[in-house]
Amino acid sequence: MVLNSRFHKLLNTLNLTQRMDLMDDNNAQLPVNEVSKAESIALQETESGIVDQEQENVDTTNNFTEAYVALSQTELVEKLKEVMNKSVAEIEKEEIDAIRQLFYKKNKAEIENQKKAFIENGGEESAFEPETDNNEIVLKELLQKYREEKASHYDAVEKEREENLSKKVAILDQLKTIAESGDLGESLSVFRKLQQEWKAIGQVPQAKVNELWKTYNLYMERFYDLIKINNEMRDYDFKKNLEQKTVLCDTAEKLTEEKDVVAASRLLQKLHEEWREIGPVARELREDLWNRFKNASTVINKKHQEFFASLKAQEEVNLTAKTALCEQVEAIDLTTLKTYKDWEAKTTEIVGLQQQWKTIGFAPRKENIKIYERFRSACDQFFRSKSEFMKATKAELDTNYEKKKALCEKAESLKDSTDWKATTQIMVDIQKEWKTVGPVQKKYSDMLWKRFVSACDYFFEQKEKVFSSKKSEEHTNLALKKDLIDSIANFVKGEDIQESLNELKALIAKWSTIGHVPFKEKDKIFKAFKDAVNKQMDALNIDAINRKLISFKDNIEKIADGEHPNQLYREREKLLRIYDSLKAEISTYENNMGFISAKSKKSDLIVQELEHKIERLKEERNLIEKKIKLIDESL
Repeated sequence: MVLNSRFHKLLNTLNLTQRMDLMDDNNAQLPVNEVSKAESIALQETESGIVDQEQENVDTTNNFTEAYVALSQTELVEKLKEVMNKSVAEIEKEEIDAIRQLFYKKNKAEIENQKKAFIENGGEESAFEPETDNNEIVLKELLQKYREEKASHYDAVEKEREENLSKKVAILDQLKTIAESGDLGESLSVFRKLQQEWKAIGQVPQAKVNELWKTYNLYMERFYDLIKINNEMRDYDFKKNLEQKTVLCDTAEKLTEEKDVVAASRLLQKLHEEWREIGPVARELREDLWNRFKNASTVINKKHQEFFASLKAQEEVNLTAKTALCEQVEAIDLTTLKTYKDWEAKTTEIVGLQQQWKTIGFAPRKENIKIYERFRSACDQFFRSKSEFMKATKAELDTNYEKKKALCEKAESLKDSTDWKATTQIMVDIQKEWKTVGPVQKKYSDMLWKRFVSACDYFFEQKEKVFSSKKSEEHTNLALKKDLIDSIANFVKGEDIQESLNELKALIAKWSTIGHVPFKEKDKIFKAFKDAVNKQMDALNIDAINRKLISFKDNIEKIADGEHPNQLYREREKLLRIYDSLKAEISTYENNMGFISAKSKKSDLIVQELEHKIERLKEERNLIEKKIKLIDESL
């Protein structure tokens, strides 16, 4: 109160004419007045716009709650400790509030669980007392420490501003004395020193800023007039000030092209502070120079306002999209899901919606947590119902486990049999029976399958050894295959490409009709065959996938016509596992692409690499799918 009285007393020493000149609305100026009344009002309005827009920026960037919602109570306390390691000026209140609210929400749920368990164990509800939560004790201590540090920080800032106000009022007293003395002497150097001290002093209470600034400029103007400083010195000051303010204008105009409108707005605020500290320029340049600076400021402020308007509009669009996802999950009729396959299909759909949720930006702040909790609640309800279904079907899975275990034991008991014909039929029958048995628990599925296939494969491998061809026959087959390779290599395509392809296929088909060759020659002769075929395929412009399918078709025809048709079943099972593996790998890469949202050269390269991998995997998956179809046609 004493400081404010002193400040107003200082203003009252001005005569009526001087005060009217200061507040006049018609832009009247003293002889060397730097800032007109119109400029002062426009500057205040510009700064006010910046402050309001900055507050709007703060209100739209709090997303700590969703970022921390998955943390446990202990993790939330650790996060709060980490936050408290910062200075109080760096800590964001929204982050503190988010941690506190999430902790007590989880704390409340934990107490309810304790109470429920207490009652279920025979306790009376009125006698229930929650367990001591050490995390809550630590949390309260940290929050109390934050409140104390925050209060201390604000007190220190306010005290510093009051001290700064006192210092500036003292400088104004000295400036008044110098301005009214009329003695040039050493006043100029003292005046310059007071100017530097004024600029070095920090912020004052906001309510006093404009009043201080007006009084300070008034004394500067009166000083120049009273001591009648020569034109050369005044023009030098005007020139220096003009250069500095021109640089500010250039900087402000460049900021109008800045894409980061928030950063541009903040920098503009600093430019306005610098503008206020720079002295006057020549009277004839003042209005044009100020209009140039003000016009650039208007453009930046307009972009700032439009940016946050568009941000709010996008948040409404995001809210609509997230609401639609909530409605999709809530609309699922759980009563229609009767089988394990139904639940798995719907689970895939839910996971897809969850991935889609992650690609949508934030909703309006007041709705963001509500819409997230709604979506999370709907998904949790689905998975709870699925868990209940799985528990109910566990008996069926256990029955299937026993059936497949019995088939494994039967296959293992027959794998050493030498009654090839009878045992072969039994093996084929139990393989068919295996397919009729339903699923088992996932943790047993692969183990049982490997056990069953190992026993079957062992039997058929032993049978194959017994019925393998003699070496002489293998050498005969080698000669036949060499002749066939020569025929393929010397094949000349005709004008009709399709007819030539059919002829070439016929030659290729002969390969499968020829029996085994000596083992040491197998790889070499097959490579020569593939090279000859590929050369002719290149001549006929047949792509790699069709070549593989042609070769694969020949192989399965040979298997189907041979003594071991059950190999087709094993081949089909193997291809199905490969197909599922490729499908899962594609899904993983596609999900990973969904997490890459930042636009940069590095992220674009990562996305391109993932897209190439996905494309190659899809081509391989399509080839596997076609192979499975060919086997199905042969069965």
